[in-house]
Amino acid sequence: MAQVGSRIRPSMWFDGRAREAAEFYVGVFPNSRMLSPSEIAVGQAEGGSVVEFELDGQRFEAFDGGPGIAFTLAISFNVACETQEEIDYYWERLSEGGATSQCGWLEDRFGVSWQIVPAMLGEIIARDPARVMGALLAMEKLDITALREAAGSR
Repeated sequence: MAQVGSRIRPSMWFDGRAREAAEFYVGVFPNSRMLSPSEIAVGQAEGGSVVEFELDGQRFEAFDGGPGIAFTLAISFNVACETQEEIDYYWERLSEGGATSQCGWLEDRFGVSWQIVPAMLGEIIARDPARVMGALLAMEKLDITALREAAGSR
């Protein structure tokens, strides 16, 4: 039987920027690496790339499929952070050249959506759901201290 997680691999469609995106993501996340870049020549994507890469143990595939398909908020990647420093790091790196939104959401320069959250967010929300959600909805980049204060603890 296959290892847990090894059978499902996110595949991302780019328009001529697959290798650039993969190299960017590998540079952002620790324990990450490029696995198997290759050139392709298929229809609109002629001269593009198919790239396999790994981000902190999770395998991905990026390919140049041509124009016409864009990323949406319907699919996003959630980054669970242990500290405020991690939240700050991923927020700054991934939003550079992109756009930020409320509740820890951002869109990177390639149009991919990410949510940068404290790993303990569920635990914090459970302490006082209404107050914590009120605080969370007022934030763009999430602030662990402010969320804990909203929950009545530090």
